[in-house]
Amino acid sequence: MRKVLFCLCLLSMVWARPAGASDLPDLIQKRYETVESFKADFDQELTHAASGQQELRHGQIWFKQPGLVRWQIEDPEELFVVARDHVWEYVAEDRIAIKHKAQDLFKSEIMLRILSGRANLKDDFKVEDQGEDQGLTKVKLVPHKPEMNMVLAYIWVDPKSYLMRRVLVVSFYGDGNQVALKNLKTGVAIPAKTFEFSPPPGVEVQDNTQGQAGRPDF
Repeated sequence: MRKVLFCLCLLSMVWARPAGASDLPDLIQKRYETVESFKADFDQELTHAASGQQELRHGQIWFKQPGLVRWQIEDPEELFVVARDHVWEYVAEDRIAIKHKAQDLFKSEIMLRILSGRANLKDDFKVEDQGEDQGLTKVKLVPHKPEMNMVLAYIWVDPKSYLMRRVLVVSFYGDGNQVALKNLKTGVAIPAKTFEFSPPPGVEVQDNTQGQAGRPDF
């Protein structure tokens, strides 16, 4: 079953000259380092290449330094909470909550690394400026070390604020995972309890922080 997650990314103020592909990784990286918090609505589109089937999801995302994320899908109800040293994944329909090691998840999930600012765009990818696309700067990312869940990615960046507004990741099998952020607000006050989770009564709990962890398929 395909799971979810993505979480954030943001950037900086207007520069005096247009940014080329060689400038964008540094500009985005610097902005990642300065964003204290943000929240946004998102639309997610999962595409299965073999069948051509698409699944649309909607939800909200909250981010707060240092690397705290809450990713909440409305229908089907799913929740993903990244705390300081662990990650909770909750699927209401399956009545299951899974606890993962945060470090293991960040190592395996390139999309999450991009959205949370943990990926080094300049070192991890070949960056190609694709030009203007509906008012945003489209950038192609080709990983130096492709993974099964990512052989290619595109990001769409606001050319004035350098906020990343959309991300598309393509897997080895050609499956697409696209997330578009809406109503993005930075520097917002987010209560600490937003990044806490307690499994509801009657839910099966799997704790993968003590041994070998299975991981969700984002």
